[in-house]
Amino acid sequence: MKHSKPLIGVGLAVVAALALTSCSGGGGDATADKDAAATELKTLTVMAPFLSTNAPEDDSDIEAALEDVIGVDLDMTWVPNASYGDKVNITLAGDDLPQVMVIQGKDPGFVRNAEAGAFWDLTDYLKDYPNLKTTFPEVQKASSVNGKVYGVFRARDVMRETAIVRKDWLENLGLDLPKTTEDLAKVAKAFTEDDPDGNGVDDTYGIIVPKWPGTIGTNSPWDAIETWYGAGNKWTEQDGELVPNFTTDEWLDAVEFERSLVEDGVVNADFATFDSAKWNEPFLTGKGGIILDVHSRAGQLISLFKQSDPEGFDSYVDITGNLLGPDSDELHALPTAGYSGFLAIPKSSVRTEADLRGVLEVLNKLNSEEAGPILNNGIEGVHYTVEDDLAVAVPDVSQVEKDTVGAFAQLGTNVTGFQGYNPKQASDYEQQMYDKRKEIEAADLEHAQYDPAAPYVSDTYVSKGAQLDTIVSDARIQFLAGQIDLDGLKDAIALWRSSGGDDVIDEINELADADK
Repeated sequence: MKHSKPLIGVGLAVVAALALTSCSGGGGDATADKDAAATELKTLTVMAPFLSTNAPEDDSDIEAALEDVIGVDLDMTWVPNASYGDKVNITLAGDDLPQVMVIQGKDPGFVRNAEAGAFWDLTDYLKDYPNLKTTFPEVQKASSVNGKVYGVFRARDVMRETAIVRKDWLENLGLDLPKTTEDLAKVAKAFTEDDPDGNGVDDTYGIIVPKWPGTIGTNSPWDAIETWYGAGNKWTEQDGELVPNFTTDEWLDAVEFERSLVEDGVVNADFATFDSAKWNEPFLTGKGGIILDVHSRAGQLISLFKQSDPEGFDSYVDITGNLLGPDSDELHALPTAGYSGFLAIPKSSVRTEADLRGVLEVLNKLNSEEAGPILNNGIEGVHYTVEDDLAVAVPDVSQVEKDTVGAFAQLGTNVTGFQGYNPKQASDYEQQMYDKRKEIEAADLEHAQYDPAAPYVSDTYVSKGAQLDTIVSDARIQFLAGQIDLDGLKDAIALWRSSGGDDVIDEINELADADK
């Protein structure tokens, strides 16, 4: 996964300058007038990143096809993804901003600029545009800054979590796919102790866990279990207050369950140091039988088994979706953030409400059923064909063409659902597994545990978050490894509170109360 550099480099002087610029030309945040006339645009200027080696060429077929749909010319500024954060800083500090900018996340610099008035607050506008009025309000809320929507979010799969299980081991031992965390423990124990591969050697274990690069609430295998236990997703509401999930009894119950998995030997002993780049290897080589991660990893594993065993590759992988916790009457499903940045509109280049509505009308067309397949799949007959309502890649499409399609996908928002064609899989088994994944994701989405604090930006967390995050995440690993006891873990939580955590809680709740 590529990460843009944070926008912290935008200084306060720049923020002030942008705020002053935004005040000219009628660019204030007055209540949206639904009947206000919209400026008829001839050109839309856009800055966006590209993730491939080469930027799209001007006047590409994709650009021309999009222009036919949206009715305006696109003036694109393409920036390599690796330097995109720096380019955003430089652009914001200048006086020649595009009308639309891809912003890759709620970095401190963007937050400061947005709250200083450098970008349009779209909160009261998007509902007037049917293709921008999202069907994922929880995701739009999460993408906001303290409840204010400063961009059209770029939707990503909300529900991805699953247990990936060795199908052949289940069949060898006469076991069913786990449905609950209790089932997970039983299957993991059987995979460890009951010779699931039938080789007569004690050389297997249940759950493969890597060293996780993120902290609490970054969708690690441990985070998944803790959400399944009802602890919430990073934050949760308790007695009318938003609190970090690790301050709840459910979280403590979950980590005690996790520690029991480690103590029973059903998790790889090197879980605290095992390289995540090698996560697939024990599953592929028959050493470990369960991975708690995203559905797409199951697809990766199927492809790798297909290379090593073309005739029998359909025998190895199965998926569960999210698992029921101890209160098995209710599923607590772990979602992603559901978005990857957003399309923001600077006030210095879009000065009036009429100009804003002109831009939003174009973005509304850009998220239409006609434009969506171009952004997500390319041009039908050139890049793909349609079979059974699925996209089939046209062979021999040049890499330049593929890169161009991938670059323009950066403009896709899909805030009303995916506007394109899902890919047709290479075999009946792969299609069956892909369809199963989509069915599970849709069912689990009904039980998504969204992070209720995601919209809010605590000043204390901005300044101390990096230090605070490691206190509890390090203690969790130490507890799971048996290096500290439960009291030691609770001491770490108390240290988090006294080191600024209580201030974070107070600030998050003040912001949430103000947003009600």
